[in-house]
Amino acid sequence: MKEIYIVTGVSSGIGKALAELLVSQNKQVLGIGRNTCGLSNENYDFIQCDLSNLESVKALHLSGFSGAVTLINNAGVLGEIDRISTGQDIDFEGVFHVNTLAPLILTQKVYSMVSDKSDFTLVNISSGAAKRAIPSWAAYCSSKAAFNMWSECFALEEKEIGNTPKVYCVAPGVIDTNMQAHIRAAQSDSFSSHERFVALKESGQLSTPEETAIKLLQLLSLPYDGRVEYDLREL
Repeated sequence: MKEIYIVTGVSSGIGKALAELLVSQNKQVLGIGRNTCGLSNENYDFIQCDLSNLESVKALHLSGFSGAVTLINNAGVLGEIDRISTGQDIDFEGVFHVNTLAPLILTQKVYSMVSDKSDFTLVNISSGAAKRAIPSWAAYCSSKAAFNMWSECFALEEKEIGNTPKVYCVAPGVIDTNMQAHIRAAQSDSFSSHERFVALKESGQLSTPEETAIKLLQLLSLPYDGRVEYDLREL
């Protein structure tokens, strides 16, 4: 059986670009998310699931895998942009569900179905914000920091018991997605970095989802050396 790629958040952005690129390379792709990307191909299947609903994630029915599996936990949300002291709608719970807990549950579910653990590759799409505090992004920064840490723990735990999955936690850079549009629409009086993100768009410094998908697959094509955290801007 050919290798299968499982990609979350395929409705738009990096997830959509990844699904389309992988299918164009004749890879088998299973997309997971609230909405599909509209891709119609014999190598593409889609399961609808709201990743903010952890019970729905736990109830996902996935078939057993007989070949290599690459799980790309791409889906992510920024949440409300506001300061902790004044924000009334900062949804820490929802942000952590999508960015941290849903991918953890999905990883456990998929990994348990892989008989040869060396055939499993985990790719967690993180953010530079996991390592740098950004005012008014408390939920996002902290959820991505936790995402990085459990990725590192998973790699170490499996190494301890003699398993050799490939584990990547990747910061993709600043990408021209719906999330960036949400950032630019924020109120500048409650978001001190607003002008910086507007300038990135206006000066053409945002990468496209398609460019990012190509770089990510280039990373995965390199020999794996056990390193977990990567920044695609370094490639």
